[in-house]
Amino acid sequence: MSVTSNPIDVHVGNRIRLRRTLLGMSQERLGNALGLTFQQVQKYERGRNRVGASRLYDLARVLDVPVAFFFEGLTGHDTIPPQPETGNVAGMAAPDDPLDAGDMEKSVLPAAQPDDMSLLSRRETIDLVRAYYGIEDSGTRRRVLDLVRSMAAD
Repeated sequence: MSVTSNPIDVHVGNRIRLRRTLLGMSQERLGNALGLTFQQVQKYERGRNRVGASRLYDLARVLDVPVAFFFEGLTGHDTIPPQPETGNVAGMAAPDDPLDAGDMEKSVLPAAQPDDMSLLSRRETIDLVRAYYGIEDSGTRRRVLDLVRSMAAD
């Protein structure tokens, strides 16, 4: 019997793998930091196992991103099952009130569009990001970024 992974679990897993890879971290090293085996990390990354709230918090801490990073790029309400109408709970947004994007923490990476995920997973992109962050002087990093932006605009 084949078990189908929830699309949100797969998306979160892809974001875990993306960030881990961008940091040059192995599954084993991430697992050690979380008290897990690399096989458990693999299952999270493939969306086979669901990531609980406390584990997601730990992942965000170890991978140095806000928790919201793992949900960036989701397409919206079509992937979230409808919730029953319960009215407002003190301190909570009403079900029909959209969240203001400004309320969410900003991540290191911009929100990825579906097409961007394949670009962000490419070896060339990962090498470029690693080399960029390998530049210790922030002024030099800024000039490199300005140079690349000006070249891309041409």
